[in-house]
Amino acid sequence: MTSKELLYVEDALGHECFMKTSSKQTSEKLMDSTLSNFVKELEQKHNELYNKFLNLL
Repeated sequence: MTSKELLYVEDALGHECFMKTSSKQTSEKLMDSTLSNFVKELEQKHNELYNKFLNLL
């Protein structure tokens, strides 16, 4: 893996970490259960993407 590719993966990991943390915090604050469940699904998706990027290393 080139250094440029490594920088891309590290950047993507940071973005996915931020998104899964934000999704978790938001889902906990929402009162609407349907919307909260949707945001929890987003959290799971970002967690999967985070793990996929992590496996590239």
